[in-house]
Amino acid sequence: MRSGTTGGRGKRTGGPAGRRTVGVAMAAVSGALALTAATVAPATAAPDRGAHHGHGVRYVALGDSYTSGPAIPTQVDANCARSDHNYPSLVAAADHVSGFTDVSCGGATTVQMRQPQGTNGPQLDAVGRDTTVVTLQIGGNDIGFGPIIATCAGLTATDPAGSPCERHYTASGTDELTATIVEAAPKVGQVLRALRERAPRARVVVVGYPDLLPDDGVPCTSAAVPFAAGDFPYLRDTEKKLNAMLRLEAYLHGDSYVDTYTPTIGHDMCRPPADRWIEPLVPASPAAPAHPNAKGEQAMAQAVLARVAARGHAGD
Repeated sequence: MRSGTTGGRGKRTGGPAGRRTVGVAMAAVSGALALTAATVAPATAAPDRGAHHGHGVRYVALGDSYTSGPAIPTQVDANCARSDHNYPSLVAAADHVSGFTDVSCGGATTVQMRQPQGTNGPQLDAVGRDTTVVTLQIGGNDIGFGPIIATCAGLTATDPAGSPCERHYTASGTDELTATIVEAAPKVGQVLRALRERAPRARVVVVGYPDLLPDDGVPCTSAAVPFAAGDFPYLRDTEKKLNAMLRLEAYLHGDSYVDTYTPTIGHDMCRPPADRWIEPLVPASPAAPAHPNAKGEQAMAQAVLARVAARGHAGD
């Protein structure tokens, strides 16, 4: 995801049939996630170092700006705002992989997995039959992360103590942000199928997004976090729905999922500079607005390393 990403809300089905479709789809997501938790919850997994660690591992990282690490020193690709201290680079260094390719790029959507992004080729082109591990963090820009942030911040002045952003996105009778998440799910699924075709023996790991706002919903409205008090829970829940969709798609395609939300709770953009791993809209540490700083990338790297180190079950 990248703050300020251009784009807008897509076409919505605001009538009763459209609302029923979205409601059924999100109910299916919730139900499937409950089933996933019950049937494939992580066990005490044994290390699988021979298959996924060290010598012979060829690791490819795909994703958007949450993966690339914009503004975090040192930037090694200005076109994609990519840092050599983003979580893929930290994972590759810690795991001593024999081959590492990072093609993550700020502003990427699922479209850029198959199509060029500026001067950069399709990200999927980096994946081949010799690839053994792939991390994929995508979907934030598909739902319009930048426009959502801008819209919600812009509406705050109209009702600082209320929830003007939620009212805006639900005015049609359908939660438009929930609808965009439902619409993004098959796009993520297409990417996962393409990865399986290109690298049938690779372990594919879908990486979720970290905790951006207080998990308890308590507001911290300020110039740096300019959201109305009642919109904090709404935006938190929207991110949780996005992560739920990513986890479900990983499960449905037999892949693994990394939860980066839970280990980053308590380090959101509302925290003091020394404690936060996500920067607010006015960053105090090198990072893009509403993005992980170096500590946030390190936290995601630790979560990915723990997941890749465990044999586990697909989709858990």
